[in-house]
Amino acid sequence: MDRLLARRKSSSNLSRKRSNSATSTTPSDQKPREEKSAPYRDQRYETLLEVEGSYMTKAPSGLTSASQALCRSLLEKTPPVPSDTLFRDDVFETTCQKIHNKNEARIIQDISRLIVPSAESLATFGAKHLDILTESVNEGWNNSIPLTSTRPQPDYSVGFRRNAFTEDQLAKLSPFIGNFIAGDQSLFMSTYYMYFPFLTCEVKCGAAALDIADRQNAHSMTLAVRGIVELFRAVKREGEVNRKILAFSVSHDHRSVRIYGHYPVITGKDIKYYRHPIHTFDFTALDGKEKWTAYRFTKNVYDTWMPTHFTNICSAIDQLPSDLNFDVPPLSEATGLSQDLGNLMQSDASCASIPDGRGSQSSNAEQQAVTPDTSFSGVAKRRKGQKDR
Repeated sequence: MDRLLARRKSSSNLSRKRSNSATSTTPSDQKPREEKSAPYRDQRYETLLEVEGSYMTKAPSGLTSASQALCRSLLEKTPPVPSDTLFRDDVFETTCQKIHNKNEARIIQDISRLIVPSAESLATFGAKHLDILTESVNEGWNNSIPLTSTRPQPDYSVGFRRNAFTEDQLAKLSPFIGNFIAGDQSLFMSTYYMYFPFLTCEVKCGAAALDIADRQNAHSMTLAVRGIVELFRAVKREGEVNRKILAFSVSHDHRSVRIYGHYPVITGKDIKYYRHPIHTFDFTALDGKEKWTAYRFTKNVYDTWMPTHFTNICSAIDQLPSDLNFDVPPLSEATGLSQDLGNLMQSDASCASIPDGRGSQSSNAEQQAVTPDTSFSGVAKRRKGQKDR
């Protein structure tokens, strides 16, 4: 259970944040779009994710047949779509012409919610079963235990709100979320108000930039799937989520959409994370034949997949012991490898060469001093005086 505990921010972490805030005018959860996506522009970020057990490919063993059928079902069902929008038949072509050379902010403003509908807006207009959901827009996942030194900050994400859970369930989750208001980090949270995120959307302008969006989504959804896996491992039910889709992501620009499902492959104590390409298409082609495909898919995720997913989460939480009383371990620093990548990208601004790994001894020593065991059971390893409970 130790590996699941929330991570408390260390005093050095807090003092560094105060120091940074004195010289920065940008709130930590509102980084400019260019800044937040910078690490993902480097193709080596995919290698870094692989080092951490996350692969932007299909697993050799693939999905379960049930998850494959789920993907087909989510694509085939055709729920109603809104009528008076910029995707209306008589204005669709004009809409596409007006945004074809515009920046990401304009694309988000005009069409993003027609690609991935807002869960909270649907709830406001009567979909009461979605009241348990909450969403974030361009907000940093400050409450998620990091996988790399880069903090996810999706353009849009959806998860469960706190009051979706009963008081008993929140009490059982308490040791694992810590003082989330004060900034403790958890495997089960993204922002301080979002539990168990399951959908992200990243928006770019230009086809090549969609690869960057894919890396951002893969990173975010690895954290999302990790939380579900660790919850089910805690109650010895990890077999129920093995090779099953536990989260979704959408990458899009002014004309193209990529939809992925994200899933774990569990082999004993080894966990790896993969993504399944569900559908890729140009929604401007064939007079907009597929302009509503992503909208309908996302709505089906909300209406069909999400309720079962939530029920499964609650059933696992209900099985957590209610008498846990652990100290919250301090928040760890980023991995040495992810620090390396960040440093390399900074140096690449003045030198485009790819490093050969032969860093200075002093640099390596500094990294070793702040590099923890970054496996998901690393907390237990650091607390050598305690045994797993």
